[in-house]
Amino acid sequence: MKQIYFLILAMMIIASGSIVSAQEKENEITVKAQLRPRAEYRHGVISPMGENSKASSFISNRARLSVGFDNGFLAIGASAQDVSVWGERAQVDNTPWTSGINEAWAKIYKNGYFMQFGRQQLTYDDDRILGTLDWHQAGRYHDALKAGYENINNKLHLILAYNQHAQKINTGTYYAGGQPYKTMQTAWYQYDTKENFAVSLLLMNLGFETGIPGQDGAPDEAKTTYMQTIGTNLSYKINDLSLYGTVYYQMGKNRMDRDVNAYMFAAKGQYNFTPMFSAALGLDYLSGQKAGEEKATNFDPLYGTHHKFYGTMDYFYASPFGNRGLVDFYGSLIFKPANKLTIDLTYHNFSSQQPVDVFDVEKKGLGSEIDLTVTYPIRPYITLQGGYSMMFGTEAFFQIKGGSKDRTQNWAFLSLNVNPTIFKGKF
Repeated sequence: MKQIYFLILAMMIIASGSIVSAQEKENEITVKAQLRPRAEYRHGVISPMGENSKASSFISNRARLSVGFDNGFLAIGASAQDVSVWGERAQVDNTPWTSGINEAWAKIYKNGYFMQFGRQQLTYDDDRILGTLDWHQAGRYHDALKAGYENINNKLHLILAYNQHAQKINTGTYYAGGQPYKTMQTAWYQYDTKENFAVSLLLMNLGFETGIPGQDGAPDEAKTTYMQTIGTNLSYKINDLSLYGTVYYQMGKNRMDRDVNAYMFAAKGQYNFTPMFSAALGLDYLSGQKAGEEKATNFDPLYGTHHKFYGTMDYFYASPFGNRGLVDFYGSLIFKPANKLTIDLTYHNFSSQQPVDVFDVEKKGLGSEIDLTVTYPIRPYITLQGGYSMMFGTEAFFQIKGGSKDRTQNWAFLSLNVNPTIFKGKF
């Protein structure tokens, strides 16, 4: 595996050297800022309300400052961020600085070829497998090398990552760090007509640490298992009708060192009846763990933006809910009654893909969720958004998520996203 990494890196360095002589453009500097406070009222979101639970409310905040540089051959991006809850820190705070770096990468590119390395966000297709998780105030990043080629209709990307939690000496390669994987190799190709059709293919190989750390100075016993995810994503537009489809299959071994045989598929159709009104219908189907099956048959959506797909109350995949899989039938009504204003009303009907044992009776129905989201861009760089959700859970739902069926499960939020470009200039 290491030899493959070094070979690919050498090829990329040679390729990048062949385009160094290309003419560079003027240096361009961009400075952006983001301030995103969000007030939430939580009465059962993520974890259902129990018999003695009480509602929670707070205001969280994201503050980012991003700097970009681009001269036509070299591009650099860096973004510092601070994520906190109002009142979390003392007014006079002597504790160490708790902010972090959201992104810090460099990119060499020319004639369609590119190589980007460092801390970066990875978003592909509809964010189902690899997404930025922008809803979360902290977001998601990867420390990786991304290289490839792009033209007007084609994109080919290769992503490589090797993670370690310390500069180790004579102890091996056991990994106990923050990222959920030890190694990653991903290949992604997309063909896009730029008119009405796009199709992509993704192949991801993830290496998980399943070994044993060394004790009392002894070397560790590192062991890496590999799981593969392969799939396709399609979109097609016919006048006012938009169609989307996704299929993924997982095999290999998971982080528990179990053989994997899992799958998921999704389909969605959206029709624009008028400029002010559209509707969508969709289905997400993710396999669950079969009773008595030695192989892991529950699909793992990995590092996608789950908040975008499986209900905004984040009961499924964005938080633990067992391994029985999920079937989500949903419908959306999207209104644009005034300039800029968008009202999205979505209904979800959830079921588990594998049955849940409820007092010796097998059931699959989990309940229904209603999500209302209202978005209004006050200015191109200021967006006001609010929402309200309710979950009507079944006995099977409370069996796997906890909480009480006699309590109301609802949630509301109000967010203001201020994201201006402070400076943009050339020299």
